[in-house]
Amino acid sequence: MINAAIIGLGWWGQTIARALASSDVVKPLLGVDPLEAVRNKVATELGMATCGSFEEALSRPDIQAVILCSPQTEHAAQIEAAAHAGKHVFCEKPLCTTGAEAERAIAAVQKAGVTLGIGHERRFEPAVIEMKQRFTDGEFGEALVFEANFSQDKFLGLPADNWRLSPTENPVGPLSATGIHLVDLAISFLGQPKQVWAHLATRGSHFANGDMLSIMLTFESGASATLTAVLATPFMGRLALLGSKGWMEIRDRTHPEHPTGWDVTRTLRDAAPIVSDYPAHPAVRDNIEAFGRAALGGTPYPVPHHEMLANVRTFEAIKRSAASGRIVTI
Repeated sequence: MINAAIIGLGWWGQTIARALASSDVVKPLLGVDPLEAVRNKVATELGMATCGSFEEALSRPDIQAVILCSPQTEHAAQIEAAAHAGKHVFCEKPLCTTGAEAERAIAAVQKAGVTLGIGHERRFEPAVIEMKQRFTDGEFGEALVFEANFSQDKFLGLPADNWRLSPTENPVGPLSATGIHLVDLAISFLGQPKQVWAHLATRGSHFANGDMLSIMLTFESGASATLTAVLATPFMGRLALLGSKGWMEIRDRTHPEHPTGWDVTRTLRDAAPIVSDYPAHPAVRDNIEAFGRAALGGTPYPVPHHEMLANVRTFEAIKRSAASGRIVTI
């Protein structure tokens, strides 16, 4: 097993700690958070040792990896510091806030020879894995359009001063909350993005950084993606790949935090639709365990650095487009 420190013990940090409680690959040995009340809660409820300092976690020889659940503005510096300390790094999304940051962070882990993982667990859902395999095998023909929506209302109860709602720390709220997962999936299927147009608005909440986001992406291949993320509606998750020979659609039954399965439809030309039922699966744990196995010298982590970088560059371009209302080249 690989011993890890979880950096940031908020909602998602605690979700990851619980997801790894039964893992035989990655052991959450230490939790790090600047707030004493949060540390005490985690220590009591999860039985995890805690501390208040990221630097303390890096100095401990019994910690081989860090799992970053910190605000995105801290990711770049934390990835570099961890790499310099010889620690493997699993980072929640977005990896960084700018392409320049991502380039430095990736260069640091490459120089240190440590593994870098990213919190895009949707790639590890069984239905998505099957969709990717069928697409790679040519079943759907030429990729034409990727459509996806990932919406939720989990942030409606957050205080207005939470960093997730900050127009300075997190200027396009739906993007970093859920939309960036869809950008990652689009890149995994369609390749290198070329241009983006994005529209951000606040219509169903008090959020200062927007609660609805629409994204139109074009790719070097000529394919396109239409993505939506809303933070003022009950959960909805859907993605579809439309090709020249057929299409496949995946609908989530519940939020990925507590998955209960997926409903999948697959259709090929001149054939009846095939409807499948996929049971619940721990994709969050699968992702981190894939990272852990790679760090231990096993199968390489399946998300390549160039796709991580393309995602961050697209993230940066979406923010520029949402602010200007213009089409932006990536």
